[in-house]
Parts: sequence; structure tokens; C-alpha cells
Amino acid sequence: MTNKRLAWSVLALLLAINLMNYVDREALYSLLPLIQGDLKLSDAQAGSLASAFVIVYMFAALPIGYWADKGRRVAWMAGGAALWSLATGFSGLAWSYASLFSARAAVGIGESSYGSVSPSFVAEHFPPADHGLVMAIFAMAVSVGSGIGYIAGGLLGQHFGWRSAFYWTAIPGLIFAAMATRLKDPQKNRPAPVAAAPAAPTHSPMSSYLKIFKTPSYSLTTLSMGFMTFALGGFAVWMPSFLHRQWLWSVGKSGSVFGAMTIISGIIGTLAGGWISNWVFKYNSRAYLIVSAGGLLISAPLMIYSLMSAHVAAAMVSLFTAEFFVFLNMGPLNAVLVAVTELKSRSMAFAANIFVIHAIGDALSPTIIGVISDRSNLTIALVFASLFLGASGILCLWAMKYYDADVAAQGGVSAPVYV
Repeated sequence: MTNKRLAWSVLALLLAINLMNYVDREALYSLLPLIQGDLKLSDAQAGSLASAFVIVYMFAALPIGYWADKGRRVAWMAGGAALWSLATGFSGLAWSYASLFSARAAVGIGESSYGSVSPSFVAEHFPPADHGLVMAIFAMAVSVGSGIGYIAGGLLGQHFGWRSAFYWTAIPGLIFAAMATRLKDPQKNRPAPVAAAPAAPTHSPMSSYLKIFKTPSYSLTTLSMGFMTFALGGFAVWMPSFLHRQWLWSVGKSGSVFGAMTIISGIIGTLAGGWISNWVFKYNSRAYLIVSAGGLLISAPLMIYSLMSAHVAAAMVSLFTAEFFVFLNMGPLNAVLVAVTELKSRSMAFAANIFVIHAIGDALSPTIIGVISDRSNLTIALVFASLFLGASGILCLWAMKYYDADVAAQGGVSAPVYV
């Protein structure tokens, strides 16, 4: 197999695993009305199930990212996929709020093992000029996997019960995890040690992570992604329930409609973000951030309108359009992280990104939205979350000030997303 074919086969397998990453994560949210009825959970408790996953996910990412950069990255990816799949299956055995909470926390450990390592592992199979395209394709798992999760969770839950839905969605991840054990780490793309050079001083994990955050565009982009994740994490958990309550749709219809919209808008938006960035780059090297900022600033009022509209057709069109503009940034912002960090520390860079975006994002938002909903209503809670999309766009504009200098500091050259 040629290097090019090998690279694309690695991308295909890791994309498939990444799809299951989001399927197993999001299926829960279509099932919440059924789970709440069975286990007698309040909205605050239901939201905390998502927070349990996210809190463990973000804290596990830091040590895993550090160890993975110094060890066997393939083992971390394959083992993580197997663990989260088993934990998803165990979710179907839950008999109480505490047991389901524990199962979702275990899902977070597995997914952090994969999420910390896989982006840089994929990127290193391709030349730098292709990183934007590759990261955009890899990032499509966010929308496509989430959409499949909503659809599969809703339909399986409606027809076979919420427990069976967890059993069925766990199986593909176990199969892909076994396939991933055959991958080889692309050592040829990693810095080779110089034989005569003196040993470099050993840095503690904390100092190594702090060094990454000294890059301004990395820090601001990560903060932007955190604000976006606050909004998207809230929508991911509560939008199927919102549709169920607002329009009196069944669980299956709510999950299917939101899932289909997320898949279609995600594919179109993610690919469009790449192509638009390519065009903008002809005029400005900071195209990644320009396109991302524009999409986020446009999406905020559209999302609020979709929540407040009294007409279902107008609400659905506005929701679809808002999702399209949000997904413009999925490839470009990940490409920013690759461009402004050292090759030898990229697993750590993505691990630190995971920690921050979830610490200020969906570790908090599902529970906060649940609490606001309990005290007022779900519409007001989701409008509050929408404001964070606009704040995320403003941070992207701020990061533009430093981007070119930070790329140059890593010895790179700004490049378009699609070449």
C-alpha cells in the first residue's frame, strides 16, 4: 500500500471510530424523555448525566495527552474506543440515577483517550499543506456522528426501549477498536533525536502544558471553542427534549428531525467552511479565524429566532441555517491548533484544548440549562446558551491579531484549508 493510500485508510478508520465517539455520546440525549420517565429524573439530574461524562472526559485528557506523547498512541486510541463502547453498553443496565451517572462517567474516560491522540495521529499521516482538508473531514464526525446518535437513539428507544438502544450503539465501537490495534504510529513524521545532542531537560507535565498556553492564538482559539462548546453542549443535550415539549413531537420524531438536520447542515457547513476559507486566504492569511468568526456571529441570532418562533417551519429553517453557520468553523479551528503548536507536543495540545473547552463549556451548560429550565422554562434556558455563540465569534476575531506570528514561531507558513 502506498503512503498516500495508507494515509487515507488511516483517516477512514479513525473517522469511523470518531463517528461512533459522537453516536455513543449523543444517543443518550434523544433517550432522555424515556429515561426521565423510567428513573424519575428532574431536568437538573438529566443535565448532570452529560456533565458527568464531560467532567471525567476533560480531567482524564490531561494525563492521557502527556503519557500518549511519550508512549504507544495506538494503544491509547484502541483501548479508549473499547472502553467507551463497553461503558455505553453498561448504560443500558443502569437501575438508578447513580448507576447511569457512573456509566456515563466511564464513557468520558474512554473518549478522552481517543480524543487526545487521534487528531494529531491523523494529521501526521499527511503533509502540512493537507492538514486543513484532513481536519475538516475528520471533524465531520461531530455533526454526522451526533446526528446518527440522535436518530438511532430516538428510533431504537421508541421501538425497543432505551436500554436496547444503548446495547446496539455499543457494538460498532468494539469492532472498530479491534481494527485500530493494527495501526502503526507514523514515526517518520515525528522529530528524530540527534545522536550527539545532550539530553534535554525534563519538564514537569504542568510546565509542559503551561508552555502550550503561552501561544496567544492557541489560548484565544481554545477559549473561543470553549464558549462555543457551552452553547453546543447545551443544544446537544436539550434540543431533542425542546422539540418534544415545544411541538409535541414523539421521541422518535424529535431525535430523527434534529439528527437529520445536524447531519446535513454539518456536512455542508464543514465542507463549505473549508472552501470559503480557501477563497478568503487569497486575500488574508488568517482565513481560518475570519470564516469561523463570521459563522459564529451569524449563528447566534438565528438560533435565538428558531427558539422563539411560533411557527414550526420558520423555526426549523432558522435552526438548520444556524447549525450550518456554526459548523463552518469545525475544520478551520482545529487546523489553527495544528498550525500553532509543536509537533512533539500535539497530543498534549489537543488534550489541553479538550480540558479547557469542556471545563468552561459542556461540563457546565447541560446542568445550568436544566436548572434554569426547572425555574423558568427550557426556551429561556436555551436562549441564554445561544449568547455564547456570539462571544465565541468575538474571541476568534481577537485571535487573528496573533495568528501569523504564532505560525511563524513554529517554523510554519500560513496555508489555505483546501489546496
